[in-house]
Amino acid sequence: MARVRVASFTISLDGYGAGPNQDIDHPLGVGGEDLAQWLSPTRTFQRTLFRKEGGTAGVDDDFAARGFENIGAWILGRNMFGPVRGPWPDMTWRGWWGDEPPYHVPVFVLTHHARPPLEMTGGTTFHFVTGGIHEALDRARAAAGELDVRIGGGANTIQQYLRAGLVDELHLAIAPVLLGGGEGLFERVDMRASGFECVQFTASEKATHVVLQRRDA
Repeated sequence: MARVRVASFTISLDGYGAGPNQDIDHPLGVGGEDLAQWLSPTRTFQRTLFRKEGGTAGVDDDFAARGFENIGAWILGRNMFGPVRGPWPDMTWRGWWGDEPPYHVPVFVLTHHARPPLEMTGGTTFHFVTGGIHEALDRARAAAGELDVRIGGGANTIQQYLRAGLVDELHLAIAPVLLGGGEGLFERVDMRASGFECVQFTASEKATHVVLQRRDA
């Protein structure tokens, strides 16, 4: 059965999924780049983000690779698409990733401001959804068919889907850094009451990987 998954989402030891003051120079907020120390060197990251060979193998790469398996569509918050806020001033911003984003499937971007679909090289098309999380998930499920839908973040977007009881599985990488502020992942989210349990707990040199699944999923 197709599932709704969060994968390879990194939080700090103090629970933040991004640092404060996100902008074009700090996409993950001030200090947030330290969250990706486990992911950036992996073979999966190098191949999917930079289309390069090489990179590290092992636990971190195994989890990174799992995050791309069986995915038929993605959902992103607007901050994950770019730093522009408010109405779109123009259509020049096309995402953080250049002409060929790493998704290669339809991506549904949550926003309050309409924008035409944006077709990119490599099979990615960004669809901008103004109707909220349920509309985005309905459209993502329709696009994914029998494959899974991945909620890519950021923290606020994941919170909304968790509070609505719409996430089946959550893979978190806990990085050994402290951010002191930013976007907390579990604010107003009761994972225990929502029926989640830990089904995997694995440490590497750079992160602790935790997989949580909803018991009724």
